[in-house]
Amino acid sequence: MTGVIVLFSTLALNLLCLAFAFDPSPLQDFCVLDAKSPGCKKPETVTAADFFFSGMHLPSNTTNPYKAGLKVAAIPGLNGQGLTLARLDFLPDGIIPPHYHPRAAEILTVLEGSMEVGFVTSFPNYKHYPKVLNKGDVFVVPVGLAHYQRGVGKVNTVVLSAVNSQNAGIVEVAGSMFGAKPAINSDYLATAFRLDKKTVEQLQSKPWA
Repeated sequence: MTGVIVLFSTLALNLLCLAFAFDPSPLQDFCVLDAKSPGCKKPETVTAADFFFSGMHLPSNTTNPYKAGLKVAAIPGLNGQGLTLARLDFLPDGIIPPHYHPRAAEILTVLEGSMEVGFVTSFPNYKHYPKVLNKGDVFVVPVGLAHYQRGVGKVNTVVLSAVNSQNAGIVEVAGSMFGAKPAINSDYLATAFRLDKKTVEQLQSKPWA
């Protein structure tokens, strides 16, 4: 499960620096986060560099069991703008496990390669909306719905992902259940997921976070 840790811990750490929005006045043009102290930078100290990020053309790290990686554009000037931008990289058989963002919708644009994306609607229908995307294709995942991405084809895939929140949150479906601390009762999970107790306990023993 180290792939889950690498993927989602990386995203969580990058989002953390964007999560503490501070906007003392709705009349100001922007509130650039101050890395040295809580709150906004003084306007006279803000430069163009505060609205800039370089490196999205470089691949993220895919050396993990899931053969996928992500890179978040950590831009101080995004504070208060309700946006997060990330690059996703997939080897031909790379995946990002099922997860959801409780506070944001996501829009995906394929820059290179091919990817299958799909989301599942809420109870009681659980309708699955899968789609294979190729270069130039765009797909929207509605807010709060479980979804997944996986590379398909024979070449690496590069995807630009944007969410309409600077703190979208990310909940990995399996990890939230089997990696909960303190652990959820294994008899309950065995019944809920229609698994035997031994399988549940093996899943609970894995490093989910």
